[in-house]
Amino acid sequence: MAIAPEEIETLIRAKFPDAQITITDIAGDGNHYAAEVIDETFRGMNRVQQQRAVYAALKEQMDGSDAALHALALTTKAPE
Repeated sequence: MAIAPEEIETLIRAKFPDAQITITDIAGDGNHYAAEVIDETFRGMNRVQQQRAVYAALKEQMDGSDAALHALALTTKAPE
């Protein structure tokens, strides 16, 4: 089962409502995406903490062998 990029954005936005979010389907298969999330709440966090926060928002879609989202290349940062 594939997941739409809009659904990924909606899940991330639920936790980071003011974030600038860009989702790209990197394989064209609806399963492998890249996401860039820029949010003020990341300020003072290291990259691992930032990425864990985003992955937590997507946990249900990434859990298990039949997960809708199989791979996500993630870039996070605070706004400049």
